[in-house]
Amino acid sequence: MTAAARAPRARPKSAARPAAEDAVDFGPLANFIGFRLRLAQEASFRAFLRRVGDPSLKPSRFAILTLLDLNPGITQTALGKACGRDKSTLTPALDELVKRGHVLRVRTATDRRSYRLKLTASGKELLAELTATARDHDDELDRIVGKGNKAILIEALTRIAQELPRNGTNEGEAAS
Repeated sequence: MTAAARAPRARPKSAARPAAEDAVDFGPLANFIGFRLRLAQEASFRAFLRRVGDPSLKPSRFAILTLLDLNPGITQTALGKACGRDKSTLTPALDELVKRGHVLRVRTATDRRSYRLKLTASGKELLAELTATARDHDDELDRIVGKGNKAILIEALTRIAQELPRNGTNEGEAAS
């Protein structure tokens, strides 16, 4: 690493120091997209959970239920790829949804190790409730981002997800 690369960057005016009692110097993190994405994701997830009122109904559960509703009979592998989850994080989520009676696992006739997944009637009811909550939550995000900026933000986030390699040296690390 060159000396120029190690040198701290000037803090932008928008990243002014917080009040003394909350003083944290973020240094280069203040301008790292990945760091800001993580903070925004955490804030969004906390707000979603407050709206839902059930800590077990995380945004990932909503995504799983939605994808299962739109793709009945999808395999667990295809579902994991679609929602960006690896087996170690998807399996416990599915186990919980199966235990609660929202999802059904059906063994495939051709491969006894593989399952097809589908929503139950109670899964569809839960999805309807969560969809209404998610729409309210998205309206709040629209207000924050600005409706005119939503398409630009979604396009940028989509490009990041598509262009960064899925398999890195720490493959399962990002699934938290």
